[in-house]
Amino acid sequence: MQIIPVQDVPAQTFDILLGGQQCTINIYQKSTGLYLDVSETGVPVVAGVACQNLNRIVRDEYLGFTGDLIWQDTQGSSDPTSPGLGARYQLYYLEAADVAAILAANPLA
Repeated sequence: MQIIPVQDVPAQTFDILLGGQQCTINIYQKSTGLYLDVSETGVPVVAGVACQNLNRIVRDEYLGFTGDLIWQDTQGSSDPTSPGLGARYQLYYLEAADVAAILAANPLA
């Protein structure tokens, strides 16, 4: 598991290496909450995914992304929002082994 550094602003795009994958992450605020897009080497993996506390973002192996992303509220159980990104609300990259452990513990996760 790896913490992904994010700025405490409601709109940001950055490049990061995750599990050997060159990724671009776009985080943006809408009236209904915070959303996230992930691309790998310029190819969209997921787009417009609602950011929710402890809810995996990529979810499906067939998308070709190794691992997953997840937000965690370190002070409760709220969905992420700004202010608080990168401090209260942490974005994590879960390696394939982390995802396998989650699924072994809860196959419906």
